[in-house]
Amino acid sequence: MSAPPVLKPQATIGILGGGQLGRMLALAAARLGFRCHAFAPDADSCAFDVMHHSTRAAYDDHAALARFADAVDIITYEFENIPAETAAFLAARRPVVPDPTVLAKTQDRLVEKNFIKDLGIATAPFAPVESAADLAKAVSAVGLPAVLKTRRLGYDGKGQKIIRPGESAAAAWEALHSVPCILEGFVPFEREISVVAARSRDGQVECFDVAENEHRDHILKTSRVPAAIPEDVTVEARRITEAIAHAFDYVGVLAVEMFVVGQGSGPAVLVNEIAPRVHNSGHWSIDGCSVSQFEQHIRAVAGWTLGKPVRHGQAEMTNLIGPEVNDYAQWLGQPGVSLHLYGKTDPHPGRKMGHVTRVTPGGDKA
Repeated sequence: MSAPPVLKPQATIGILGGGQLGRMLALAAARLGFRCHAFAPDADSCAFDVMHHSTRAAYDDHAALARFADAVDIITYEFENIPAETAAFLAARRPVVPDPTVLAKTQDRLVEKNFIKDLGIATAPFAPVESAADLAKAVSAVGLPAVLKTRRLGYDGKGQKIIRPGESAAAAWEALHSVPCILEGFVPFEREISVVAARSRDGQVECFDVAENEHRDHILKTSRVPAAIPEDVTVEARRITEAIAHAFDYVGVLAVEMFVVGQGSGPAVLVNEIAPRVHNSGHWSIDGCSVSQFEQHIRAVAGWTLGKPVRHGQAEMTNLIGPEVNDYAQWLGQPGVSLHLYGKTDPHPGRKMGHVTRVTPGGDKA
């Protein structure tokens, strides 16, 4: 496949996946004059509501994929668990951005961790688990407490179990159906942060301000920008993110989730995970910044120059999870607050239904 063209307005961008990230990508693309065409298997995909075209079909439906490829100028994705076979099939017909090889690394937690380690970037201690013998060796090497995670298909706390001293590692592995896993040492972190960054085709990288994140039941609840961290930690977090983006030869938006831990004379940063896509902790940028993460991704995919992110003030993004969305009206009259509803119909517990962002002008402190 030749190098992707620089897109002009009215071009059609194909998006694999039909969730809220695809929905917000399409809204950002429309502002720039692009059309979007989503491909997803679920009839109730909330992204379909705002697309110029949509295709509902399974990710292994080659006939539908071929028609989709013929109808678009370039293809991107809104989540990282797109089957590798799907990405490869499409990449033979249309440019797929970011490159599908990135998916191969980030879909497998062990491959991802080794990739980060090989860059000389610190992570929590980890070990592979593919057998009962591996599990015993991993517990001995990593120690307890630790977190046992499936190597594939885990997100928002799914596919992982905490193992505390005195608890059965074998029972935790059995609860994860004894699939290939990775055991990670439990990190006594001071705070969780993330850096959302965009990289263009020519290697330009633009980082958004570091976000400080709070989770509830393993699901992101709140992101605050800027994070309450020292300047040297900010610099290091951005350096790590840029290094990862360049090592991938990445095009588009990615997020790097990190732990801030205290070590000796000052805090250090450990990488937790890489998300090769727009990210929940960057939603604040829609209302709180001169350019959003979604617009940056569309610009990068299209071959355009990236924007320079300028934050409008202190920002706090709060996810509306499950039935919380039913109280959306409470946010409508609050000054400085923007409401985003994703158009999903079933507010079951744990499902991200929308978010609100509060922007307070001025100030650099969280």
